[in-house]
Amino acid sequence: MLQGYGWVIALGTWQTIKLALLSLALAIALGLLGASAKVSRFAALNRIASCYTTLVRGVPDLVLMLLLFYSIQMWVNQLTDHLQMEQFDIDPFFAGVMTIGFIYGAYFTETFRGAFIAVPAGQIEAGVSAGMSGFQVFRRILFPQMMRFALPGIANNWQVLVKATALVSLIGLSDLVKVALDAGKSTFSMFHFILVAAVIYLALTSISNLVLAWLGKRYSAGVREAKI
Repeated sequence: MLQGYGWVIALGTWQTIKLALLSLALAIALGLLGASAKVSRFAALNRIASCYTTLVRGVPDLVLMLLLFYSIQMWVNQLTDHLQMEQFDIDPFFAGVMTIGFIYGAYFTETFRGAFIAVPAGQIEAGVSAGMSGFQVFRRILFPQMMRFALPGIANNWQVLVKATALVSLIGLSDLVKVALDAGKSTFSMFHFILVAAVIYLALTSISNLVLAWLGKRYSAGVREAKI
């Protein structure tokens, strides 16, 4: 069925999974920082976060990825030339994680900002009055409730992020799409291998849906659902 390219497809799939998970971790970290800045009382932080989300959401992902990858490589080349050092190329996997994480951090910023706002302020004030530190309020009160409101947005962002990993094939990373294209060109069965890649992406997102559904139940424990 895979004409001897099964192991190559498996390695490409594993590369895609690693890329997606590490990009997700970076995007969540940036999203939490961005959302905190957006709800902050400091106007400067709010403006920086707003510029970040406006820029990323207003420019296509592919354009941003190419701009970030080639601009960083250009700056590195200029630095090595200035220091009279040997030129080196940025690792495509590292570049992919950084660019996808940076791009989707903007979307997670808006997801977390809405979730922060949805948590009643009185509960946070009650935690502070009970003597909790800022970190304890975040861990015991804000984060568990915020996650319940944020999970639908997180699920949507994750699904789009997984599909966006296909873009890194343009910068030379041997992800699922790249190896499928190479296999298709070598065997003159392009449609067949692209279909295989599509099925694998569908399987990854379907498994993700099951995990996200479990997380939704976990963070909604004890919450009474409205009956229509």
